[in-house]
Amino acid sequence: VQLQAFGGGLVQAGDSLTLTCVVDGRSRSYTTAWFRQAPEKEREFVASFGWNGGVTEYADSVKGRFTISRDYAKNTVSLQMNNLKSDDTAVYSCAAQRLGPNYYRYWGQGTQVTVSS
Repeated sequence: VQLQAFGGGLVQAGDSLTLTCVVDGRSRSYTTAWFRQAPEKEREFVASFGWNGGVTEYADSVKGRFTISRDYAKNTVSLQMNNLKSDDTAVYSCAAQRLGPNYYRYWGQGTQVTVSS
């Protein structure tokens, strides 16, 4: 399963940005997720989209600001990020096939999001 994320960039605090992950069609039956890793910090879970029923989960730090969605026709998983904060600055990566808590089998390359205050 291949994943490719894009859409990152440099924005100002309070701005919005949408990240998109193009996923392999075989991932249709996999839970997909977004993670991020800030400089000198460990990778952290951001949001996930369940394959069975589309149940979504979010990290507390992004609840109410970020929305994950999936377009099965386009084979994409998107992360709409609103009211961005400087703490959101990180490399964002998409993942597929959840094997355990924050443990996924397939990973795409990251896309940099930088939020200036």
